[in-house]
Amino acid sequence: MPDQSSYTKMEEQEINIREELDKYLRYWPWFILGVLTALIIAFVYLKLSVPVYQTVASVIIKDEESKGGGLGAEAAGFADLGLLGGMSTNSIENEIGLLKSRRLMISTIQALKANVEYYDLEGVKEDELYLNTPFLVEVITLDEAILSKAASAALNIFTIEPKEQGTLTLTFVETGNSQLVKIGELVNLPFGTFMFKDNRFNGNGEAVSAKNRVLVKVKKVADVADKYRQTVQINLIDDNATLLEFSLGSTVKEKAQNILDQLIFEYNKEAIEDKNEVAVSTARFIDERLKIISGELDTVEVGLEEFKEDNSLTNIEAEASLIIENASEYRKREQELQTQLSISRSMLSYLKNDTDNSGLLPANVGLESESVNTQIANYNQLVLERNRILAGATELNPTVTRLNSQINQLKANIINGLEQTLSNLRIAENDLNRQSRLIGSEISKVPAKERQFRDISRQQNIKEALYIFLLQKREENSLSLAATAPKAKIVDSAYSLNIPLSPKPKIIFAAALLLGLAIPFLVIYIKRLLNNKIERREDIEKVTKSIPIVGELPSIAKGESDLVVENDRSVLAESFRIMTTNLQYLLVNVANEDRGYCIYVTSTVKGEGKTFTSINLAMTLANTGKKVVIVGADLRNPQLQRYDNSSKSFLGVSDYLVNNDHKIDDLVHDSKFHNNLKLFLSGSIPPNPSELLRQAKFGHMLKDLQTKFDYVIVDTAPSMLVTDTFLISKHAELILYVTRAGYTEKRLLEFAVDSNNEGKLHDVSFVINDVKNANFGYGNKYGYAYGQSKPSLWERFKNSF
Repeated sequence: MPDQSSYTKMEEQEINIREELDKYLRYWPWFILGVLTALIIAFVYLKLSVPVYQTVASVIIKDEESKGGGLGAEAAGFADLGLLGGMSTNSIENEIGLLKSRRLMISTIQALKANVEYYDLEGVKEDELYLNTPFLVEVITLDEAILSKAASAALNIFTIEPKEQGTLTLTFVETGNSQLVKIGELVNLPFGTFMFKDNRFNGNGEAVSAKNRVLVKVKKVADVADKYRQTVQINLIDDNATLLEFSLGSTVKEKAQNILDQLIFEYNKEAIEDKNEVAVSTARFIDERLKIISGELDTVEVGLEEFKEDNSLTNIEAEASLIIENASEYRKREQELQTQLSISRSMLSYLKNDTDNSGLLPANVGLESESVNTQIANYNQLVLERNRILAGATELNPTVTRLNSQINQLKANIINGLEQTLSNLRIAENDLNRQSRLIGSEISKVPAKERQFRDISRQQNIKEALYIFLLQKREENSLSLAATAPKAKIVDSAYSLNIPLSPKPKIIFAAALLLGLAIPFLVIYIKRLLNNKIERREDIEKVTKSIPIVGELPSIAKGESDLVVENDRSVLAESFRIMTTNLQYLLVNVANEDRGYCIYVTSTVKGEGKTFTSINLAMTLANTGKKVVIVGADLRNPQLQRYDNSSKSFLGVSDYLVNNDHKIDDLVHDSKFHNNLKLFLSGSIPPNPSELLRQAKFGHMLKDLQTKFDYVIVDTAPSMLVTDTFLISKHAELILYVTRAGYTEKRLLEFAVDSNNEGKLHDVSFVINDVKNANFGYGNKYGYAYGQSKPSLWERFKNSF
């Protein structure tokens, strides 16, 4: 079981927490005011702010590295022909980078004409109208250099409002200059040429916008593109997929939807153009070869026709059918070799002529070498990737340099491959020629005319086969051009969420509530942290608990009386009654031998309220029926006279101490405050107050007064400034040490404690003057209003400060 010490620690901790909370809870009006102010500001902010809505869209980037992958069954047949290369996704990060590129966003803004913005001037908030504007500004030409200067001076902002039939008034916001323009006509402004259109009604006569006055901002396309580049977010949903999600926050849902949809469209458009570059290059190559082969075929056919006419030949094939049948296999192979040789030479010539590596190589033109075909496809892929990067970079880009190096190396490999293929084909051709010579011995028996005819026919067949082959490839290439499937398949077109992205009322009000509580807390905390003045009794108790606190005197509001009167029920009077009661407990053991009590009132420095305390303490004691006299012992700076202007000329203590002829009874005067209260003022200001107070006569004077009065209240000089109080402290039964809240520095309390410990002062008790109601201790806080009417809420609010 927990011991008693643990319970004590828990109780002390709970008390400390309560004390700390009480230090802040006494300022409850500040917290209420802070919360109310913050909530009002939050409410106004929510009413004036334009809500931002989130717009999202999602697409799948088709991965075509595998044969026909991602295209679907309708394009699989084209993939078998090898026609859909050059559109594969090397890296999804590259595609995201392309979608975020400045070039694509500029194309999007240009397509949507989003660099011209329209705002509503008739509402409290500046709402963007977008397409619901009553008037449209068509940009014909735009000088962006001048526009930049105009924008820096806010000259690109103007208002439009209808004037007369078919005319509008343009007013530049910054300068206030106005200009009349006609709807549908070209208008020259300093930064471009524009045409203004009426958009208040659509073609069906239905109202598009009921606004009559609109604010227009003309901006640079690049600036608007940069703005949306920063706000458009593109995220990969899954690392194992190519599903991308677009998100954009905007105050206009329709505008954000159009921007995302147009951005996806521009991306697909560019991807299709990249894909078609290979097919267009291949078509160009095939067309050039068809022209050449067609001419050669026409020459062979004309030669064959002339040969038959000159030699009157009709059916030479039947005469040599037996020999040709034996040699048919060799002729067929010879035709294939000639076709491959012709294609390889043409491809090799094309490569060597393309010195800057800027063009794409013809793909799938009939080469039998699979390695060369693969290298050509890889070459085209690298050229496409380089060109896409060059659209947003320079030749010095490290990636471009690396791709150029790879392209050059791959081109060299292709040339080597073609040369090796030509070498192999020549070897095969030599072998066929050798076999042909063996058959030639048999054909030699055929008439020379027949051999000549066969030579011509063979040339015809070779050219015809090559011509038909190129025609077939041209048709296949045309099919590739027709297969323009978009690279980004749209999963969800752009749509906007109905819940605002910002501001969120719950979060705003919660933040306002916390802020309304935090700001007063921080202000109070910092104020307490930086405050080196005493404010309440706890500040004294932290320094010393050996010296009691006999009273807390309230702060006197401006216009209120600072004197206690008869039958007074004010807070000030009650505080002095409590103090006099506490004094009785301190004086109970004082043996005064039928003499009155002598009580000193002193302080550390000037201005802490010792005179105020002296006279009100005396007045309170007089109200109880006691005979009281106030002695002005502050001979250097007397203050008692300010409470009774008529007594300024009275003789007093200094005169009594200097002149032995003066009698005490002659110097003690009645006061205007109470019949039981007498005044023994300080009198004339002497040049040597310390020497006067050091005299034994001063002590005899006090004893004489004690025999005549129940209480002798001595208003002394500040203890820290002069030694006067120390010189006469031995004559007092009790010393009231006055401190002032918000005035007396905490470090000065050490002086009072040290003076008491060193014996310079004895029987010291603290009095705290000018205490704010919120800082009263437990006795005063709950007792002063007893028997009085309940204060109003405003009075309680003011008192808490």
